[in-house]
Amino acid sequence: MPKTHSQFVCQNCGRTTPQQLGKCPRCGAWGTMVEELVTPPATATAKAGHLSSRSTPRRLAEISGDDEERMALPIGEFARVLGGGIVPGSIVLIGGDPGIGKSTLLLQLAVEMAAHRRVLYASGEESERQISMRATRLLHAPEAEGKEPDDLLLVTETNLDTIFQHVETTQPEILIIDSIQTVYLPEMKSSAGSFSQVRETASRLRELAKSANITVFLIGHVTKEGLIAGPRVLEHIVDTVLYLEGDRYQSFRLLRSVKNRFGATSEIGVFEMRERGMVEITNPSEAFLTERMVNAPGSAIAVTMEGTRPLLVEVQALTNHTSFGNPRRTANGFDLNRLLLIAAVLTRRVGINLMEQDIYANVVSGLRITEPAADLALAAAIASSFRDIPVKADTILIGEIGLSGELRQASQMMARLREAAKLGFKTAVVPRRLRGGEEYPAGISVVEARSLREALGHALLPVETLPPVNPERKQRIIASQQKDNS
Repeated sequence: MPKTHSQFVCQNCGRTTPQQLGKCPRCGAWGTMVEELVTPPATATAKAGHLSSRSTPRRLAEISGDDEERMALPIGEFARVLGGGIVPGSIVLIGGDPGIGKSTLLLQLAVEMAAHRRVLYASGEESERQISMRATRLLHAPEAEGKEPDDLLLVTETNLDTIFQHVETTQPEILIIDSIQTVYLPEMKSSAGSFSQVRETASRLRELAKSANITVFLIGHVTKEGLIAGPRVLEHIVDTVLYLEGDRYQSFRLLRSVKNRFGATSEIGVFEMRERGMVEITNPSEAFLTERMVNAPGSAIAVTMEGTRPLLVEVQALTNHTSFGNPRRTANGFDLNRLLLIAAVLTRRVGINLMEQDIYANVVSGLRITEPAADLALAAAIASSFRDIPVKADTILIGEIGLSGELRQASQMMARLREAAKLGFKTAVVPRRLRGGEEYPAGISVVEARSLREALGHALLPVETLPPVNPERKQRIIASQQKDNS
């Protein structure tokens, strides 16, 4: 019998130590070292050099290099994130905040796929009755077909050995585990969700997927930082890692790929939470701009790339004279450090005095922008709010801002411009090209600018065209511009 021994594991990074420590020596987190009992598997005492029948070396020319045959998935946005469909024998991990819709999305996938293939849904958190009630609500909601699939099998089980017995009995093509933190191996003494349990159960499920050619979907809990709970080795074991993002108080959900061995990474699918479940949004740019108020100061349109998909989003900013000694800087959907950098460039290079102004920046619809190509749109929104001058309604802004106030090119510029032209935008303010390249697409007028000051001159409406809502408005704006220019 293998000897059981004790070890201490960091629940944040997975570092193991033989003794209790208050602070993890790898990640520096306090109070994350938890004691676990570990029993080495019986295979650890096997003879060295023993090879299984599967590990036979083969010549490269003998191995087919054709693309994987994928199972068609009726949910188009989900298929897009996976790379075009479900790859048989793959293992996919989906994480997200509690209540964001992970189980709902996978139950919809199970219902859709069970019309043609056998699906086994193993839940460790809900009973079969609870899952059946949720499936009935989705099927009988307005616009739903309302037909229960015959090949969708439900079971409530947390013992992995028992789940494997169900797999052997039912022979499914798709296995869904909800969630990996609730599944355990009885021969291991540690509790479910611990470092050793998660690592070993995920490894066993990977072997099942590869040997039986079964596609396995795993639902994973997340930490308060938004990362998948458990060891990072879990993300290395699986083929694909997806995150379901969004604000539970808003209807839009983003399914983002951060790792994909069978497709592009950083790809996203857009869904909206409705009564019938997660409804895919085939034109997210149009959905994000539906409630936009035209000619409102402090609003600009940015074009951001999410994987291979260009998205048009509304960037909003509000400046207000501060009531405190230090002005506030609040960013929702932006990196706060990026907001501070842009505010400094506007103050120093453009002459817009923001030292006594509170600045609030927001990306509409709960989207988060991390690429610097949205710098110009954010700067235009801040300048628009400060000067009380709207950005031209049919204009988009693309470009990265440097510390000298210069504009730099963004990647995949043509794809961004084509998406903007398709949605009816007439003008694009972009950085000036210093060398030749592909011709700009038809249907949109491209204005090139070398500096931030020049770009703002093209983007903001002329003072003479402002509507006379307030008799003192133009005089105040003109005085503000003269002060900035001086």
